[in-house]
Amino acid sequence: DEIGQIAYLEGKNILTVRSGESSEEITRMRIAIVGAGAIGTLMGAKLAESGQQVCFLDRQSQVAQLRSRGITLSSRDEGELRIEHLMVSADAEELEVQDLVILAVKAHHIADAAPRLAPLLGADTTVMTLQNGLPWWYFSRHGGEYEGRQLRSLDPEGVIQSCIDSSRVIGCVAYPAAEALAPGIVRHVEGNRFTIGELDGRESDRCRNIAAALIEAGFKSYVIDNIRAEIWLKAWGALSFNAISALTRATMVDICQSPPTRWLAGEMMREAEFVANKLGIEFRHSIEKRIDGAEKVGAHKTSMLQDVEQGNSLEVEALLGSVLELADLTDTPMPVIRSIFACTKLLDQTLSGARSAAD
Repeated sequence: DEIGQIAYLEGKNILTVRSGESSEEITRMRIAIVGAGAIGTLMGAKLAESGQQVCFLDRQSQVAQLRSRGITLSSRDEGELRIEHLMVSADAEELEVQDLVILAVKAHHIADAAPRLAPLLGADTTVMTLQNGLPWWYFSRHGGEYEGRQLRSLDPEGVIQSCIDSSRVIGCVAYPAAEALAPGIVRHVEGNRFTIGELDGRESDRCRNIAAALIEAGFKSYVIDNIRAEIWLKAWGALSFNAISALTRATMVDICQSPPTRWLAGEMMREAEFVANKLGIEFRHSIEKRIDGAEKVGAHKTSMLQDVEQGNSLEVEALLGSVLELADLTDTPMPVIRSIFACTKLLDQTLSGARSAAD
C-alpha cells in the first residue's frame, strides 16, 4: 500500500500511523503554509486534521476572514472538512520558527513573500516549493554546464535566491485540482498526489518525513530522484492548457475536445519537449497520453483561467517565459509558444490596467 512505500525515521514528537495491520511512525512538524489559496488551503486543512501543527502566512486582507471563519474544504468524495481557530498572520514575526515552510503562493508572488520568511527559518527549516511551471531554483544543485545559473524570467533581481538558500529547498509537484471559491473556502476537484525530491537527487530523511506526513494526511506522496523531470511533466501540460484556457475561457475538456485547440496544445508541448530533451529530460508519457489525461479532468477551470475571472495577475513567466528563456539558452526555436506568450502577456497587462483603474 502507499504507507509501505515510505521509510519512516525516528524523531521527537512522534505520531503513530496505522495502515491496515501495520504501524509506522512519522514526525509531527511545525508547518507554515505561505499563501492560503486553493492548493495551500487544501494541504493545510488536511495536514492540520491529521495532527500536524499548521499555521498560515498570508496577506493582511485575507487574515481577518481566515481568523474569523477558519477554512472549509469540500470534495465530492470526502464531503466537507472545517478547520477553525487557525493560527494565521500577515506577519511572520508572530509565528515561530518552523520545521517546514510550504511556498503555496503563485510564482510571481514569491519575490514579495521571500523577504518576509526570515522569522520562520531556523537552522534546519526546509522550504518546499509548489508552483506551476519551472522554479526559480531550476539550475541550483543541478550539476553540469548550467550549474547555479539564475533564471531571470523568474527571479530577475535575485531577491528570492538571496532570501532562500537552495540547501533548504526541496521540490514538490502538486497534481490536485482545486478551486478557491472565497478566502478560506476551497473545493477539491480531483487528484491527491504530491511528488517530492531533493534538488540534487539524493535520498534524504527530510523528504521521507514530509512524504510520510502527506500520506498520513490522506494524500499520495512519492520521493523521487529526479524532481526536475516530474516538474517538466506537469509544466508540459500546464504551459499549454493554462494559457489556452486564459485566452479562450475554455475548460480542460473543452480544450481537449476541440480539434484546433487540441492541436495547439500538442504543438506547444512538442516545442517544450525539444527544450527539455536538450536539458537531459525524457518524458515518460506521449503528448497524446498527456492530453488524454487532461481531458479526463473534465470541465475544470485551470488556475490561470480562475485568475483571469478574478482579475488577478497571471503566472505568465513561470509557465511560458521561463521555457522561452531556456529555449534561448539552448538555441531552440519556439514560434508557437512565443506567439501564445505574447498574447498571454498582453492579457496580463490588460488585467493589470483594469485593476489599476478600479483602484
